[in-house]
Amino acid sequence: MHCPKCNDVRLQATKLDEGLSAMGCPRCEGAFVSLLYYRDWAERCGEAHLANKAEPERVEPETTVTAMGCPKCSKLMTKYRITGCRNNRLDLCSSCDEAWLDGGEWELLKALDLSHKMPMVFTEQWQRNVRQQVTEDSRKQRFLKILGEADLSEAEKVRQWVKDHPRRADILRYLSFD
Repeated sequence: MHCPKCNDVRLQATKLDEGLSAMGCPRCEGAFVSLLYYRDWAERCGEAHLANKAEPERVEPETTVTAMGCPKCSKLMTKYRITGCRNNRLDLCSSCDEAWLDGGEWELLKALDLSHKMPMVFTEQWQRNVRQQVTEDSRKQRFLKILGEADLSEAEKVRQWVKDHPRRADILRYLSFD
């Protein structure tokens, strides 16, 4: 199998973590991992990974923006965004049930405490939450430009107070009255 990113480099057996085998690219340091092996590894490790958790360092992995073909079957892999605050995407071949992680993305998953939850990233619910996070972040950035930091902070306090208030509808009706 050849690296889907580099195309001309053969993938070699590697380990993402103790007991988790993958096929890795020596040039771009990406990894092709079977979700079957991954699930077995996650089940065997259980919650033991939490005891060994160290403070993560800031991880800035590269991400591939173009579509990639599966190294196994050559079908196009689907990209799944990891979080709304990062542009990194995991690539999944739904035919082979295997995922491609660009160099550094495994470390990113570990830093975000998602290394034992990777298949969740491929769910519709996860992707819906990511889209909502992106929308909320972009809305906040627009209002930050309009209001400035101090006024936005005050508006957020009022917004939270109104949101949690039992007579929310009455307060909103009052505020919208000219």
